[in-house]
Amino acid sequence: MKTISQKTIIQEVKRLCQEANYELPQDVYQALRQAYDLEDSSLSKQTLEVLNKNARIAKETSSPICQDTGMACVFVEIGQDVHVEGSLSEAIQEGVRQGYEAGYLRKSVVTDPMFDRINTKDNTPAIINYDIVEGEQLKIIVAPKGFGSENMSQVKMLKPSDGVEGVKDFVLKVIHDAGPNACPPMVIGVGIGGSFDRVTLLAKKAMLREIGSHHPDPRYHDLEDELLEKINQTGIGPAGYGGKTTALSLNIETFPTHIAGMPVAVSICCHVARHKEVIL
Repeated sequence: MKTISQKTIIQEVKRLCQEANYELPQDVYQALRQAYDLEDSSLSKQTLEVLNKNARIAKETSSPICQDTGMACVFVEIGQDVHVEGSLSEAIQEGVRQGYEAGYLRKSVVTDPMFDRINTKDNTPAIINYDIVEGEQLKIIVAPKGFGSENMSQVKMLKPSDGVEGVKDFVLKVIHDAGPNACPPMVIGVGIGGSFDRVTLLAKKAMLREIGSHHPDPRYHDLEDELLEKINQTGIGPAGYGGKTTALSLNIETFPTHIAGMPVAVSICCHVARHKEVIL
């Protein structure tokens, strides 16, 4: 059995919070560069060049890629043969607290969602999702989520009779509703199946998948390609200025569901699809 100290977890989460906000993931950076080469519109190319330049400057100067440094979403895979000294959840929250304070990252979390809305002043609590897996490794992904795009995400409980066309119609409606408000080009995750709560987690995990990867089922693989093509034909384009690049990627994750339902969720991220991970 592997033992991991709270101190180690705190330090790693602190580092991930800062690096995720300073460094655009390599697959996203590459997708932006490829999008620039494919664009015909001079305004769209100029917009993409600004985004690329912004990402380069942020990395070189250890500055936030975006002023909205997000709500910290943390995904944890803990091996059943791992022992953490002390509370894992408390260690993660402390790591987020230290990361946002030491990194001079904007604190955007409020205590009460409706009435008081007083800033917690350290960007905690983070949202933590746990999966227990085999082995003796601890994997932590920190994904700061900005709310310009988060506010554009949607979930719908479709009926099985709505079928594939119902899923397509819903996904495209979500993108049309989002328009320029999600700061395109977008990175899109689609969850299908499970339950009302599970499908939204599927969508968020799909959003974090590497750009260019595909669902192992060829039917969903084809659906990913079809939806991405249709989204990029909407003409919304970078920053809503028009063009071929409304989305950089669209990934689908699925889960078995009840005979009476077909939940679908669409999780939208702006081009700053921030996430960093560590395996301990």
